[in-house]
Amino acid sequence: CFKSMTVNLLAHFINEHKYDIRESHNGRWIDQKCALDEVCFVADCITNYVDINNATIFQSPDIWHAQYSMESVQYIFGKPDPTKDTTMDEYNKFFRQPMKMLAAAGVLKENGIVNNTIQFSVERKDILDFIAMRERNSFEFLCLYIEKTLKDSGLWDYFATFFDEQTKDNFRLLKGKYTEFCKLYTPINTSIEAGRIFAKVLNPLACKYHKKGTYRGNISKTNITFDMLMYNKANWRDISSGKEKNVARGDFNPISEENDSYDYRVNKAMRYLKKFNDTYNAGKSEIIDRYSVGELATHMHHIFPKNEFKEIADYLENLIAITSGQHLQKAHPNGNTQKIDKEYQYVCLINKTNSIRNNIIENHGEPVVYHFDDFMFVLDTGFKTDYFTALPENDFNAVLTGIEFNSPAK
Repeated sequence: CFKSMTVNLLAHFINEHKYDIRESHNGRWIDQKCALDEVCFVADCITNYVDINNATIFQSPDIWHAQYSMESVQYIFGKPDPTKDTTMDEYNKFFRQPMKMLAAAGVLKENGIVNNTIQFSVERKDILDFIAMRERNSFEFLCLYIEKTLKDSGLWDYFATFFDEQTKDNFRLLKGKYTEFCKLYTPINTSIEAGRIFAKVLNPLACKYHKKGTYRGNISKTNITFDMLMYNKANWRDISSGKEKNVARGDFNPISEENDSYDYRVNKAMRYLKKFNDTYNAGKSEIIDRYSVGELATHMHHIFPKNEFKEIADYLENLIAITSGQHLQKAHPNGNTQKIDKEYQYVCLINKTNSIRNNIIENHGEPVVYHFDDFMFVLDTGFKTDYFTALPENDFNAVLTGIEFNSPAK
């Protein structure tokens, strides 16, 4: 299945490394600014900077001074103007802490210090691209990396005990052992600093295992959910209330109209699909017809239109790479992007199913960028049904049958 392929890919990378803090004494193997959306964002900024500038060596200010980073970080995270001297320390932490963590994990590499500034290079571009692609990937990476580090460092048993028996006593024991470990093996020498980092260690794993974690220094009243791990936490959620929230399957971070990251996320998904299609499909259209002959796929088309289906607008599974002719003459009648041709939507869905199937099942070494569950969520959302999420994993024949049955064009 797709998930096992993803986990195996990451696990193989993680297992190539030894992360024993007792030997490295690296207190910055993870840090306060290593929330999953921050890590995803910083990885995206690095990828963008490296690709545009063909850079081999860079430093934190290079990344956050880049136009792409400056525009995005203000818009998404509500950060102040990066060009002001008063913001330098804040931006250095925001970008440098995830970069040091990625270096500790082996995704980046630290290449010494020049003029009191750490020099970085990319060690594993494929893993960096994977983390940057979407927040779920960042989450999976963090969980694997954190758990491996805890096991390598002899700390895992305390965490496992707390997950098995979620009592206040076990929580205090775990937090105490972690603080003691930090003071003994790293330059971290205060309980306050260790406690701040402790949340970034415990809570991703608590979310993964559907367990309670930590909130404001104490055991949380509820299980940790994906949205609690965000640097940009939704302001409508009161974590301390004890009220659980049900998250739709495959919809880790629902998009509302008020979400400032909406345009960034949609544009990033379109950019990553184009990059993937250019690299692994020679830039050709995912649909072969008379409008694709001799043309490259320069348009990333929303199969279910983004103005109607905002919640799936940033899903790669809802995007298809097609030519300008296919987009403006077939997908949107008379070039009216507010309307879609239902018959061509059906064609798009059939061909996208084939693209996703080939990426997951008939893979020839290219990165696996699609999630079967996410594709099912896209289809159920677009068709307003609950047929697809009930299908067995990777049953693409049943997917095609469902598209045939639900498509208004058929």
